[in-house]
Amino acid sequence: MNRKKSHAAKGFTLVEIMIVVLIVSLLVAMAIPAFNRVRYTARKKTITNNLRIIGSAAQQYMLEQGASQVSETQLEGTSSFNYYRPVSKVNAEIYSSLVVSSTTTQISTVEGDGTVVTFNM
Repeated sequence: MNRKKSHAAKGFTLVEIMIVVLIVSLLVAMAIPAFNRVRYTARKKTITNNLRIIGSAAQQYMLEQGASQVSETQLEGTSSFNYYRPVSKVNAEIYSSLVVSSTTTQISTVEGDGTVVTFNM
């Protein structure tokens, strides 16, 4: 009697699984640096925007109060006497030491990793 093996092997071979794992690994290896760049750029833009808000509030304060300089701590708060609401920190940057004068053309802060971010007013 001739018996033919008619059942087909079901499932994937080890080589096929290894190829899929390799392709997924390559895609992940290409995506991680791009994700880190986007995250860094978004963080820097957020800090620059925070500096812009502080600079605008300082200019408004100096115009209204007739002052020649103002510190960031005089501007921040939620009452009607303050010029902007507290900004969210994204990388351990420090805003409380900022002093803006009427001759200031740029303001800067240092991120938690030591990177200096500057906003030109």
